[in-house]
This record gives sequence, structure tokens and C-alpha cells, in this order.
Amino acid sequence: MIITNFLERNAGLWADAPALVELNPEKWESDGGWKEAELVVSDPFSGAYRREMTWKEFDDEANRIANLLICKGCRKDDKIAILMMNSLEWLPIYFGILKAGCLAVPLNFRYASDEIAYCLDLADVVLLFFGAEFIDRLKPYAAADGSANIIVEGRTVPTLFIGAGECPGFSVSAAEEISAQLPSKPDLGYALTEDDNAAIYFSSGTTGFPKAILHTHRALTAACKAEQAHHAQTRDDVFLCIPPLYHTGAKMHWFGSLISGSKGVILKGARPTWIIDAAANERASIVWLLVPWAQDILDAIDRGDIELAGKDLSRWRLMHIGAQPVPPSLIKRWKRQFPRHAYDTNYGLSESIGPGCVHLGVDNVHKVGAIGKAGYLWEAKIVNDMRETVKRGEIGELAVRGDGVMKEYYKNPQATAEVLYDGWLITGDMAREDDDGFIFLVDRKKDVIITGGENLYPVQIEDFLRGNDAIKDVAVIGLPDDRLGEIAAAIIELRPGAECTESDITAFCADLPRYKRPRKIIFAPVPRNPTGKIEKPKLREIYAGGSVVEKQVNN
Repeated sequence: MIITNFLERNAGLWADAPALVELNPEKWESDGGWKEAELVVSDPFSGAYRREMTWKEFDDEANRIANLLICKGCRKDDKIAILMMNSLEWLPIYFGILKAGCLAVPLNFRYASDEIAYCLDLADVVLLFFGAEFIDRLKPYAAADGSANIIVEGRTVPTLFIGAGECPGFSVSAAEEISAQLPSKPDLGYALTEDDNAAIYFSSGTTGFPKAILHTHRALTAACKAEQAHHAQTRDDVFLCIPPLYHTGAKMHWFGSLISGSKGVILKGARPTWIIDAAANERASIVWLLVPWAQDILDAIDRGDIELAGKDLSRWRLMHIGAQPVPPSLIKRWKRQFPRHAYDTNYGLSESIGPGCVHLGVDNVHKVGAIGKAGYLWEAKIVNDMRETVKRGEIGELAVRGDGVMKEYYKNPQATAEVLYDGWLITGDMAREDDDGFIFLVDRKKDVIITGGENLYPVQIEDFLRGNDAIKDVAVIGLPDDRLGEIAAAIIELRPGAECTESDITAFCADLPRYKRPRKIIFAPVPRNPTGKIEKPKLREIYAGGSVVEKQVNN
């Protein structure tokens, strides 16, 4: 069974039931919100700021898009890119591409112009859907002849404009072309199988330009099954989706709603008040958060910016987090505020189709801090540099195996060979397994700091520092040192209104082993990418090479 079959099944069984909802409180506020007397809308989650699509409408729109692609000459295995912000249109386009037998190629909405062009070229993209937010970034590649194309590395890539506003000269508006197509399932003349290629995703690009990750339909279906098995979605559930849909994490968590035929809510924006109000108004039962968003919600409640009284959050049963190590202190704090919530953390990579190759499990809150055990239909082990399994308790590199492992790095056999063997994916994450078989992340292999011959694992230091109530976020990186090779530097972002000095941090770290104590303290914002990962290469670029003038801490 391929993933589009679930959509077709849902459209048959629950044609008029809501499948997707888009909430746009940011537009509501930009339009004036409650401040403008002429606006009759007094709620950012109603009227023009809330759009809904049934399962039949979802499937019909995907069919129209598939038929449009076929009319434009797109063939099996052609690559079709999506460069859009989260919206009600995003998932129908994705599924329409799959229904046409083509490969969906989602692009990071933070890519600069040169990164967009690089990815379009690397993935051999033949057509691009894009939103109004990206007009300026695509303009440098507009075809000189005024046609509806961009030119990337000498290749012509037709473009289709999605959304409101004036269509740029280098594109055509997709709305009329899509609506002119039949809503019937396209006749491909062949049957797609789980072994057919389905999508190309891109690595996070934190070490330079990203690699293209090729997945099959089997991998997408595996993500559906794992998510539903882990969190037991039923028709009654409502999933609140906030992270970007271009990334495997958000979309593959929503796949649990797809397999159960339940409603998904796309919230455009991550302000704490919006998240809580959306969960209350839409009766959300499952909310997936990134660490900073969970922290922001708790801080807003503590400050009184969010009043929980009067908000119906009674159906919210599960809060889960992924994409990064989760501080145990955060979850303890969350459980104090929301004691009825089940909690799960999910570990995954784009190379392992996003979430769930390892997960904690809702019954294992006593193991908060661990990423858990191998997920549904997954295997996991910890290996040394010879790819031999290490003894329990020893630190090694995490490897996973299952149907969700990528087929390859597209057009990069050398990089593929470095991480794939016998069906196993070498993740690049250093980890250890405790006596109960739970896996704990230690750090990214490339982020390990070697100081005076000792290995320092920044995540361990970061977890310790997050125990300080004044600290909102922290990143530990290695900086060059003539004597020790590298030293640990802690970039610390304080909570609003918190007072904390370098001496305070030094005193707080007295409980750490001497060699683990940060030797440089920097008070500054901690940058994270859209999926919540700390952008450590950016921090190294800022603070390495003698550009830091902060006083060194003498431990």
C-alpha cells in the first residue's frame, strides 16, 4: 500500500469530515485584529483567518494537481519542487505530485537564492511550485525572455505561483490551471509500488550546502505506521501542526492523522498565546512542540501573559517533542503545569524519514532525558568506528535500520557509502545505552570537543546548564586553544528579566568535573533553525578565530 491510498480511502469513508484546517492569527493581527472597528472578525481562529478542507476536497485537489502535472508533460520520476510556507495548499500539492508518479522535492523556506538554485539543480527539478514570499529570492534566476521560467545552471525550470497577490512575470498563476483539471484520479497507465521513488528531502545544511536524500513510497508508508503505532491516533484525535511542512518531522507526525482519518490543524505561527488558543478552540488532542516553544509557553504562563482559566484544553492528551535533545528539567516543569498530559520524545533524521526510528514511549516518563528505544518496526544499535556493536554503557555512534532508511544520497555515492551498510544508517550521533536498554544521546560526532586529550560532549554540559533557572537556552561549542587544542565555550541566552553574571555561571558549574566546565562564557542569543536545532556552525563562525573579546574563565 502506498501513501496516497490512505488519502483515497479517507475521501471514500469520511468524505465530508474535516481533514485539514489552516489558522492564520498572524494575518489577523496584521489586518488590525480587534483594534480596527470596521473588522467584524474578533477572533483570529474564525472567519477569513480560518480555512478548512474536507477529506474529499483534499483528495479532489490532489487529483487536479496530478492531472495538471501530467498535462504539462511531467512523467514518472520527474522531480517537482515545493517552495512554500505552511498553508492549506501545501499537502494537496505534495500528494498531487505523488499521485502523478513524480517525486516531491520540498525546499526549506529559509534558503537564500543561491541555496534554492543549488537544490533545484542537484535534485534535477523540472517544475517549481512557489509562494509569494519567495518572489524576490527567485527573481535573480528569472528567464530573460519573459517566459514563465527560471534558469538554473543553464536549465529551464517552469514555475507555478501559488497564493494571493500579483503573479510575477517569471511565472503563471496556478489557481486557474488547477481548477480547470478534473478531480478524478489520474490514469497513469501503470501502478505505483512501495519500491518506487517518492520524494527528495534535503539535509539541514549545517555543514555547508545540503545533501539530497532520496526516499521511496515504502519509507513514507513506514512513517505513517510508526507514528500511528507510537501515539495511537484515532478518528477522534486532532493534531496541531506548527513546524514547517517542508521538513520530514512535522509532516511525518501528521501522517498519524492521515492513517487514522483524523483532523490536522496547521497553525501559521508559534507564539505561545496562539498555540494555547488554537489547542483550545480546535479541541486539539496531540501537539508536537520544539523545545523553545515549550519553554516560551511555560514562561508566558508564569508571567501571566497566558491565562489558562476559561480555556478548554481537556482533550489535549499528548505533548511530544523531537528534533533535538530535551532537557529533563523542561519536562518536569511541563508536567507540573499539565499533569494530565502524556509525554513522548521522538528521535529521527531526514535520512530515516523523520520521526520515530527511536522514541521514548508515553509510558516511560521516568526515563526523561533518554531518546528511548527502537521505534515500531525499527532496529537500533550503538557501534564503534569499525561498525562493531559496543558494550552496554559505552559511548558509540547510533545506527538504525528499518523501512524508513533512505535509498541514497541522490547523485552522491561516496556520501551514501559513508553512512549506509547492510541496511543500517550510521546517524552521526554519539549515544550510549543504559542497563534498561534506553538510549541516551551524547552529542553529534562532529560536535565533540577534544580538550587536552579529553572528549567533551557539549549536550551533557548544555543539559547541566539548563538546570539554572536564569538560562533560557544554551549552546556549547569548541573554540581553538593553543595549549589544549580546544576549549569549551558556553553561549548563554538568559530568560527575559533574568540577571546572571559570568561569575554566577562559574559558581553554578562548580558541581561539574573540572575538565567539563566551560572556559569561556558568552551571553548572546542562541540561533536555531526552523526545526529547532542549534546552529552550531553559525556560532563557530561568529566566535572562533579570535573574534571573541569576552573574558576567559579560569577554572
